[in-house]
Amino acid sequence: MKIKTVITGSTGMVGEGVLHECLKHPDVESVLVINRKPCGVVHNKLKEIIHKDFFDLSQVESQLSGYNACYFCAGVSSVGKKENEYKRITYDLTMNFANTIQRLNPEIVFTYVSGVGTDSTEKGKSMWARVKGKTENDLLKLPFKAAYMFRPGYIQPTKGLKNTYKIYKVLAPLYPIWKILFLKYVVTNEEVGKAMINVVLKGSEKKILECVDIRKVAE
Repeated sequence: MKIKTVITGSTGMVGEGVLHECLKHPDVESVLVINRKPCGVVHNKLKEIIHKDFFDLSQVESQLSGYNACYFCAGVSSVGKKENEYKRITYDLTMNFANTIQRLNPEIVFTYVSGVGTDSTEKGKSMWARVKGKTENDLLKLPFKAAYMFRPGYIQPTKGLKNTYKIYKVLAPLYPIWKILFLKYVVTNEEVGKAMINVVLKGSEKKILECVDIRKVAE
């Protein structure tokens, strides 16, 4: 099996790391990234679509078919946002994209990056966790070939990539300590990318993958 994947969020740290792993992997045949701005990567496997409005994909739908995987790595922080604003960007946008990509590719495997602490009950006190929980729950109801929810905590960035957040650059040298003290809550960007590839190639019994699961699937 060869993977033909769509990646969102490749101008962010997680998406860029996943893209990096896909371009290296022999079983990934082609990659389409769809972004609001150029990712700045050139590769013979890679095609890029620049599209501003993820709520209206009608102009690019003709380019979104023929894929068997989607790695949805786009996302925003909830800091400073009210619930309705965060829900629109996180839930509404994601579901619109997911419904479109599934309709065009009924046999696609979909992976979504949420985060440790996501609230599957949708009833907790944390606003972001409720919204992410609803997003996960409703993605898992869609008729994908398979869907997997990734819940990383601290993500160790891949060295040399350009979209690493400043705080991660500061914390990166301490990763060996984090790994000893907080093993359940840390993972590398490389492991996230490899695990996304492997759930398409091999599947996973678990549909919701915490850091421990991500490391295991990445092996």
